[in-house]
Amino acid sequence: MLPAQLLEWNRTETDYPRSSTIADLFAAQAARTPDAAAVIAQGRTLTYRDLDESANRLARRLQQLGVGPDKLVGIAMGRSETLVVSLLGILKAGGAYVPLDPTYPQDRLSLVIEDSEMPVLLTTASSRAHLPPAAAGLTILDAEDADLGRESAETVVSSATPENIAYVIYTSGSTGKPKGVMVENRNVVNFFTGMDRAIGCAPGVWLAVTSVSFDISVLELLWTLTRGFTVAVHGDEGSATIADEITRYRVTHLQMTPSLARMLTLDPRAYAALGSLKQMLLGGEAVPAALIHHLRQVFKGEIHNMYGPTETTIWSTTCRVEDVDTSVSIGKPIANTQIYMLDSDLHSVPVGEIGELFIGGDGVARGYWRRPELTAERFVVIPGLGSDRIYRTGDLARFRHDGNIEFLGRADDQIKLRGHRIEPGEIEALLEKCPCVRQAVVVLREDREGDKRLVAYLVADATDSVAALRAAGDLRAAAGAKLPETMVPSAFVFLDELPLTGNGKIDRKALLKLPPPNLASAAASHTAEPASEMERVVARAWQQALGIPAVGLNDNFFDLGAHSLTVAEAHAKLQEALGREIALLDLFQFTTVSALAAHLDAQSGQAQAAASQISERAARRRMARQRETTTP
Repeated sequence: MLPAQLLEWNRTETDYPRSSTIADLFAAQAARTPDAAAVIAQGRTLTYRDLDESANRLARRLQQLGVGPDKLVGIAMGRSETLVVSLLGILKAGGAYVPLDPTYPQDRLSLVIEDSEMPVLLTTASSRAHLPPAAAGLTILDAEDADLGRESAETVVSSATPENIAYVIYTSGSTGKPKGVMVENRNVVNFFTGMDRAIGCAPGVWLAVTSVSFDISVLELLWTLTRGFTVAVHGDEGSATIADEITRYRVTHLQMTPSLARMLTLDPRAYAALGSLKQMLLGGEAVPAALIHHLRQVFKGEIHNMYGPTETTIWSTTCRVEDVDTSVSIGKPIANTQIYMLDSDLHSVPVGEIGELFIGGDGVARGYWRRPELTAERFVVIPGLGSDRIYRTGDLARFRHDGNIEFLGRADDQIKLRGHRIEPGEIEALLEKCPCVRQAVVVLREDREGDKRLVAYLVADATDSVAALRAAGDLRAAAGAKLPETMVPSAFVFLDELPLTGNGKIDRKALLKLPPPNLASAAASHTAEPASEMERVVARAWQQALGIPAVGLNDNFFDLGAHSLTVAEAHAKLQEALGREIALLDLFQFTTVSALAAHLDAQSGQAQAAASQISERAARRRMARQRETTTP
């Protein structure tokens, strides 16, 4: 029997529109505020009427292609107003969307296409070139096709019910195969009500920065549009910065991972811009107390810490963060959600003691797409906790005496990195397919506060240093060809053997006690040193961002372990050192010290030449005016 205290904390019963789908809620909002701005993207604004009519046209075409309840439709395109139209068009047609991030390796996209057996794929001309060969057998529809304008903009009738799937999002799988989580409309509609209560639903301007492949985008793109917000869609790499867009669009709400928040605090302009927000939502990974203290120096609005796995529909608990001492609570369950801490025998643990976190309620998803065994393993019925299924998260946590929950990490080997759930087993399985690798173990290291990196420890046939370096390069290329950037290890360390525990299992804790991998060891001894002043400036910025002692002239930034956060840090340090704006995209395009320094030098030369021309023209105009005034 559950303690009375726990029963009280889980008393979250809340009414919500149980007979409505996401598409129903959006249509109702569009009818209430047809002329209000719904989406701003790439300099274009769509009103709620524009968005509703465009989505209706697309939905009608999708229905002609056979899309309906529980039919999966792939969506592969960058962030734009077309992306938002496409999501709503699929939902209005009664189907479910499956995100395919065009930046992911083609092998990864092929796995999702083949596993989901999606019959239809929505894309754009610019993204179509990034699709894998597996897409060739699908019906591919260009979401920007002018012919869609000929379809009727009248409301589309769909037979979808709240019990039909709204989306399937693929997450990392421990067996080496990604798994698709089926989330139903009713799960999402309940979540919307939970967010109303947790953060309020007074409309504002929400800057959507998250990839649609990450389920927290549902809050940014769909909850907002059923509540009357204006959604400003953050552009892809190379366009305006988050700081620019916060200022330009007068953004009031921003949701991001703690890693992205830390990245923004490293850029003085972005850090200052955060102060104008009203609400900031952090989630996807543990929030360090130090980050809250740092944010509070410029931001006086509401900060919310959010927690929840994809399998229980985005966020399951929330906490409005006030003062923080040593750890940030993940708060209490949202509407119609129950949280349990259970021991290894699946019995409730006392308040204050650590247990595995289980989640029940209306947010619990249908399960994994065509994976009944895995669904039965993770979505369970436990006597004494009611007749409904609850989800076994694999997270460790405990109830504090005030009912708030403290997150304490994983019970298994799963990793959270920059908001993404990663199964090390998936990376290890890929590496062990490489001819030179006998055994692979991937762990998450944090050798500098806030700088988390994946490191692969390997037992391989190649043991001498030159062969090891060559093998590391091959492994990095193999991982990069098949895995998203977030899942590619920053370092590959070769060992004679892997440490084992007393019962013969791999001792991952012992690996974390090994010295940090020296990412620059090869670079310092095998490439030339920076010589010009600009090369030295670039090298210093890279060294500081990566936390390494030396960088060679021709070393690749990303081969040294750079990721999105270190790119942002290096970008901020370069701008500070040079005293001028630098395009963030340049760091992705010019990936060696030599190439980036040459590019920046060329820019300086062009700027000086332009300034000289302006000065010469101004001088000629002054001389002409002088002649005019002195001519009798």
